[in-house]
Amino acid sequence: MSDIDNIKQIEKKDEIRLISDENPVVTTGVVEGTPASTTEHVTVINVHPQRRWAWVIASALVALLVVFGAFFAIKQWNYYHNYGVSVSVTPEQNIAKLKRRVKPCTPEVVMTTDSVLGVQLNFYELKGLKATIELDEPAITDKNVYLYSRCADISRERKFLGSLVIGGKVYSDDQSRLGYFGAVDSAMVIGISRFEDVRDYCVEHEGYYFRQFMMLSCGELPSKFYLHGKVERRAIGRKEGNDNLFYIEAPNPETMYDFADAMREYGFVDAIYITGGKTSSYYRTRSGVQHVVGDTAQRPRAPIPGPWLVFRKQ
Repeated sequence: MSDIDNIKQIEKKDEIRLISDENPVVTTGVVEGTPASTTEHVTVINVHPQRRWAWVIASALVALLVVFGAFFAIKQWNYYHNYGVSVSVTPEQNIAKLKRRVKPCTPEVVMTTDSVLGVQLNFYELKGLKATIELDEPAITDKNVYLYSRCADISRERKFLGSLVIGGKVYSDDQSRLGYFGAVDSAMVIGISRFEDVRDYCVEHEGYYFRQFMMLSCGELPSKFYLHGKVERRAIGRKEGNDNLFYIEAPNPETMYDFADAMREYGFVDAIYITGGKTSSYYRTRSGVQHVVGDTAQRPRAPIPGPWLVFRKQ
């Protein structure tokens, strides 16, 4: 007979005694040793401790917390480590590059042009130059400036998009864009990471830093581009074995994919996007002769607010 059946047989005159042990048992009947005329009906209910259910519930909650904790830990790990592409240079390696003393050389911008996969590309190799980020557009007459360009995006509300550091001062803290550019003294690097080690180094040493969209990493294209349509494109890239960075321009309207694929085909291993695909600026040759970059129809015009990435004499 089950415990439930036994409980149902309890009579009103029964004495109920509650005990507790590890194996619940319900018994009913006459208590031995009492006179027949005073037969005592006793029901003994062995009550299983209620706290066992509390332990079960607590254990289940702990298990759920462990599962959710593991889920968020994996999600965070993927956020900071898994970019869908290989990474050619770690933040630690780029910091080591920023610490190295750059060998002085004649400042110049070497411009070449080529067509790759049907995409026209203009290449501006940066030699012997020092990078800064400035809020005011350089003057046309500033002969120390050898090339300048847009860098970080800015919203209509004048909010900088992506991390931005100017002269060691943090103007924006935003890791949403994977590509970054960092400069300290005469050294400059680009890379792919969500970690802000390079930014922190630039802050500590009064350097310059901004984030932009990834175009190439270790010679691989990202699985998704966040800008669509066909417009004039620009980027900063690097080639393996070359310490100089390149400013790269697609003067004709191109998709992000076609632009990135053409740079990859040409031999660039890393590249980050530069906004303002046809914004007018300039570069100078070794002799100091100035040439317009971008839409010449925009000149002459009033200075445009930055931020501007400016390459000057070291």
